[in-house]
Amino acid sequence: MFARPNSQHCQVAYVTNNLDAAMATLKDAYGTPAFFEFSNVQPGEDPVGKPVLNIALANVNGVEIELIEPVGDTAPLFSDFLPEGDDLAIRFHHVATRIDGPLEHWDAHVASLDLTRHPVVFEGALGDSLRYIYTDERATLGHYVEHVWMAPGLLAQMRAVVPTYPPVKD
Repeated sequence: MFARPNSQHCQVAYVTNNLDAAMATLKDAYGTPAFFEFSNVQPGEDPVGKPVLNIALANVNGVEIELIEPVGDTAPLFSDFLPEGDDLAIRFHHVATRIDGPLEHWDAHVASLDLTRHPVVFEGALGDSLRYIYTDERATLGHYVEHVWMAPGLLAQMRAVVPTYPPVKD
């Protein structure tokens, strides 16, 4: 699963029921001063049939920290990890492995997975810039694994907007 060519662990992700409060908690408790925030649904986009997620990212010592707030009942893959009630909840959800290089590396990575033992429970793409799948590893590891590939241009854009701590020195 993890020991694959062109693949590296890149992210630890948590789901939360309150993105603002979760960011404040990570700032106060762990010293993560800021996040890049966005929604997976763009203004004017019809979200019917699509999970709606508010997301915050920060890069801490080379590992991306992702906070995900599922909106309403559109994203059970994410909201099912959260307890009932209004108290702030932050729960571990998945790790991610990024596949580097050309799109052919992504295709080879996915082809190398035994999808019977590691079933895909969520997947998506953005043109020729992004590919991702989530495999269900809960029976063995207790969580999901996200496999993601980004075209070099998109990866550079994300690196430019996601705050990095400690800051990279030129």
